[in-house]
Amino acid sequence: MALSYKARRGWSLVALLIGMPVYIILAVFVVSLLPRAPIAIEFVLYVFLGVAWVFPLKSVFRGIGQPDPDLQNDEEE
Repeated sequence: MALSYKARRGWSLVALLIGMPVYIILAVFVVSLLPRAPIAIEFVLYVFLGVAWVFPLKSVFRGIGQPDPDLQNDEEE
């Protein structure tokens, strides 16, 4: 079942306002547990972790910046 536009907007706000800070804290904690690595390796790890969160949430964020498609369909009828 696909999420409605309003549901995706709500879940995207939850993901950005609650999920992102929690994810950032967990990512920093996990990297701090690893043995000391050269700065270049830590940089690559942070870049990977900074991009990795997007892929599971891609369907939630798709089309959020566009006008509500259900609203346009109602106006045309």
